Amino acid sequence: MSIKTNEIPVGVVGLGLMGCSITTCLLMAGHPVVAIAPISIDMTTAESRIRKHFVKAKEEGMVTEDPEFYFKNLIITEDYAQLKPCKLVIECTLESEEIKKVVYGKIEAEIAPDALMTSNTSAIPISILQKMTKHPGRFFGLHWAEPSHTTRFLEVICGDESDIEKGEYLYELSNYWNKEATLVRKDIRGFIGNRLMYAMYREAFYLVENGYATVEDVDRACRNNTGYWMTLVGVFGWMDLTGVPAYHNVMKDLNPTLCNDTGMPKLIDDIVKAGGKGVANGHGFYKYTPEETKLWEETFADFNYEIRKLAMKYPFDIVKQKLAKKKEDEGEKS
Repeated sequence: MSIKTNEIPVGVVGLGLMGCSITTCLLMAGHPVVAIAPISIDMTTAESRIRKHFVKAKEEGMVTEDPEFYFKNLIITEDYAQLKPCKLVIECTLESEEIKKVVYGKIEAEIAPDALMTSNTSAIPISILQKMTKHPGRFFGLHWAEPSHTTRFLEVICGDESDIEKGEYLYELSNYWNKEATLVRKDIRGFIGNRLMYAMYREAFYLVENGYATVEDVDRACRNNTGYWMTLVGVFGWMDLTGVPAYHNVMKDLNPTLCNDTGMPKLIDDIVKAGGKGVANGHGFYKYTPEETKLWEETFADFNYEIRKLAMKYPFDIVKQKLAKKKEDEGEKS
């Protein structure tokens, strides 16, 4: 399938952290973008956030043009009527079903019946959200990872009433966004990425709260074990690479001891009730000075470009590519 992104206007509703990086990604891919600010404060912050992404992207060699080149294809507005020409709309509002329902009504009042609607929700089942719309068959989840313009992650999630062919179209379109997407054909709360991560989060809280390790210990273990290989292979690929029987033996004894609590861990509950937000306000599982906060944000941005370069060298089908190249070289020699 050949897709001309410049002929596919996309709407992004919600211009917080992720809405701005999603907008950046779409502009990089050549889409005209209508970015809707559901709250007025977004009108004053969105342009500078998106511009900052493009400045950094050019510094890192990800794009070759100045921000103005991309801003020619961008409309930032509070007017939902500007969504009329959009063939795809991505909702990026707060994780509130009430808020999303209101937003969907405003979107559907403007777009054509055959335009696709999606949500960047990270946990609410798509089958629930699509029931809030007039045309549930055209509604999907598009779950991005922050920062959306550098990460390879994307989940395309079908709800119970979603038209699978339209989901496959979104999956194909995501290739133009430089994603290695996953098409989730059967809806489940949290989808794939978050279900895997939250299982890890739960075990991390269990280890700290029961005195087996400190927060620093757990983070160090993640950085130097899971974080070391995860960019190259996923969990099943890792077991294949390092020997499946070993994991089979360990699971028999380890699985019964893993945490299966369904309640809220006290450690995170106490932080949130005390107003902690993490790096954003210096109060999380660690404490941060204003200077450390700024440096962590800069370091995270630098890291994302570096890890992207590494990941691009080792795509999911890297071995198949090497085999094809080897056969091609052998054919030329013969």
